[in-house]
Amino acid sequence: MDPVHDLQAGLADVWALNRPGSTAEHVVVVLPSLNISPSMLRHYGPRLVALEHRYLTEVLMLARIPGCELVFVCSSHPGRAVLDYYAGLAPGHLQESVRSRVHVVAVEDLSPRPVAVKLLENPDALARITQIIDGRPALIEPWNVTLTEVAVAERLGLPLNGTPPHLWPAAFKSSGRRMFRESGVPVPLGHEDVRSVEDVALAVAAIAAANPETRGVVVKHDNSGSGEGNLVVGIRDLDGRPVGSEDLRHILDQAIPEWYRLDLEAGGVVEELVAGDAFTSPSAQVDVAPDGSVEVAATHEQVLAGDDRQVYAGCTFPANPEYTGVLAQHARAVGARLADLGARGRLSVDFVAVRQDAWDVLAIEVNLRKGGTTHPLTALRHLVPGRYDADQGRWLADAGGTRCYSSTDNLRNPRWQDLQPAAAIDAVAASLAAFDHGAGRGAVLHGLSGLGIDARCGVTAIGSSVEEGDALLEEVQGAIEAAAARARTTVVGGAT
Repeated sequence: MDPVHDLQAGLADVWALNRPGSTAEHVVVVLPSLNISPSMLRHYGPRLVALEHRYLTEVLMLARIPGCELVFVCSSHPGRAVLDYYAGLAPGHLQESVRSRVHVVAVEDLSPRPVAVKLLENPDALARITQIIDGRPALIEPWNVTLTEVAVAERLGLPLNGTPPHLWPAAFKSSGRRMFRESGVPVPLGHEDVRSVEDVALAVAAIAAANPETRGVVVKHDNSGSGEGNLVVGIRDLDGRPVGSEDLRHILDQAIPEWYRLDLEAGGVVEELVAGDAFTSPSAQVDVAPDGSVEVAATHEQVLAGDDRQVYAGCTFPANPEYTGVLAQHARAVGARLADLGARGRLSVDFVAVRQDAWDVLAIEVNLRKGGTTHPLTALRHLVPGRYDADQGRWLADAGGTRCYSSTDNLRNPRWQDLQPAAAIDAVAASLAAFDHGAGRGAVLHGLSGLGIDARCGVTAIGSSVEEGDALLEEVQGAIEAAAARARTTVVGGAT
């Protein structure tokens, strides 16, 4: 028998223990191993540890699941102040219990590599995890699953709540477009399996022939995410007229750098740059249970940044009610198809929505992993318990009412560079954005180690509307800025 198959056979039993109110002893090993392409790892560089620390929001589940202990594996320890912060977000009578059930296993390796790789190189860390589990039922909650995460599972003897690596190519851009069409989900005009500038030119010509109004295209690497690897290319001249074939080749030669061409050899797609009177980039999150059942967990509006607005920078929840039901319908169809193939755990589908007379919703990408919307949703689920009504696109709180949020991983100011996480935590706790359990509103910080890397942190601001969430984000930014100003004044005063 396949040893991995044997391990996975035990997933359902442990997964069933990890439910609100469960007192059955079990352990969840959170493994935020961003196992992505080497070029993306180099891009994130020193920020990788802060991206791992975003998933400390998983600590919040311990207040709702008294039988659970959590092992958080990361490249560098987040610090006691950060752990105390997440435990402190639990109701007062549960805070000590939550803190006692959090275990951090840090390999203390800041190289730009997935933490699963580092863990396999560290037998002491692996032994520590085994010691904490101490024979109790346990599972690994991974960011994504490659052969490296499978090797960790084998070493620890634990099942993985994620999609097996042989399905990973199903999330490539070309495979995803084919899957969408097979599932009856519409996609933008485009072509798959492009591998060269010549292929891109042929694809652009075909798109322009199918829609003469096309103003540009997006070239995407098959194996990429969060908008990294996306390249927008305009295909009209300064007067707005379509360029000829020779001019197009010149544009592509100028627009596509050598490093991009090398990665494109592994495959990519070319899609029409969708445009209209209004344009958004929503996503839908799907959970696939061990038995293959599919649940739409949430829909979001993605906040995109960068010169061409192709890079994920944050999100708001929920997605636009005018089309959130359509998102859920499409996500269920794609999720069911992937579940039949063997996908498990969290996955997501990204869309573009464009309005002319009515909204058109087009699928552009499937992700067989967690992502930038995972940790905000985790915070909402455990701080404001309730359920997501996928057809209406609303979070219905158990205590009554609905909740929304605004979230970003990119709250940044160069003046925050030397600010300690504890100072940011204290500043927000003393502000109007402090989380209030009674009201079920307020801000949750994440990725706090980013303050010492590039003066950046993240926040999820929960309110009764997206507008309230936006206002709370501004309150957080002001509170952290005031804390940084006080810290600078203290330093200057001390030096004087």
